[in-house]
Amino acid sequence: MNTMAPTRPTELQCRRVPLSTGPAAASEARSQVLVAIRSWEISVDRDAAVLLTSELVTNAIAHEVSDTITLAITCSPARLRVDVHDTSRTFPVVVDAPGDAEAGRGLTLVAALSDEWGYYRTPAGKAVFFTLPLHPGPAPGPDGSGPRGVNTWGR
Repeated sequence: MNTMAPTRPTELQCRRVPLSTGPAAASEARSQVLVAIRSWEISVDRDAAVLLTSELVTNAIAHEVSDTITLAITCSPARLRVDVHDTSRTFPVVVDAPGDAEAGRGLTLVAALSDEWGYYRTPAGKAVFFTLPLHPGPAPGPDGSGPRGVNTWGR
């Protein structure tokens, strides 16, 4: 069998999406990340990408004072990056929440599952981001079928 590895993006791909801060924001953000992964035909851990996106969006909404936040999805030749922009000036803090706590473990997940994560000031407030590496091997097709990339949950 002769299988070709997908070509990695040779130029920066970017998608920016304003999201309303209502209850559907996390779901919409997850959908947008999946659409980007499929349309760019990249091989990345989709499960981790949607979970971490959901965590960042949920945190942003909890601290947001305006009606919208912005989701920025970027793909370089080596990684997928997701940034969530809000107007809060308060930086996120990783807390040592007990395992049975109902809240407080989101950033711990982000730190554990991402290749890199962080935050930075913006003119309007701040942005929090994570990155995931692109993996060699077949990328999912435009409809999302095919391999899902390498599972990084256990690292």
